[in-house]
Amino acid sequence: MKKMIAVVVLSLAAMTAQAKDIVDTAIGAGNFTTLVTALQTAGLVETLQGQGPFTVFAPDDAAFAKIPKADLDALLKDKEKLTAVLLAHVLPAKVLSKDVSAGMVKTAGGYELNVGTEGGVTVDASKVTAVDIIADNGVIHVIDAVVLPRS
Repeated sequence: MKKMIAVVVLSLAAMTAQAKDIVDTAIGAGNFTTLVTALQTAGLVETLQGQGPFTVFAPDDAAFAKIPKADLDALLKDKEKLTAVLLAHVLPAKVLSKDVSAGMVKTAGGYELNVGTEGGVTVDASKVTAVDIIADNGVIHVIDAVVLPRS
């Protein structure tokens, strides 16, 4: 009985040690380096390490590479605009792929995303390429383009 309790305690400790928030999960994935840099520049790391829950439609490095370098550099230098762009990718709720439905959804930054479900899930003009990357404070869905809020 004591061995069983010890095994359960060690298993729970290992699971707790492995738990990662949205930011740590993105870092661990290895294909969100530009997103993580942008989060750091905008000062949003601590927010996405918070309790949540969050759903992040996360553009991977290939999505950021579609933005011309000069435009991306300018965005990274404009903290206010960068923050607005990044918050347009975050929902203040945990939405798993099985719960996605078509329609308009309001982001953490107040921007409304148009979510489509015909022929695969889309978020504004981007396509969701991977779903349900679970973090301890939410979920990440990978998208193939950066959402740029309309001014």
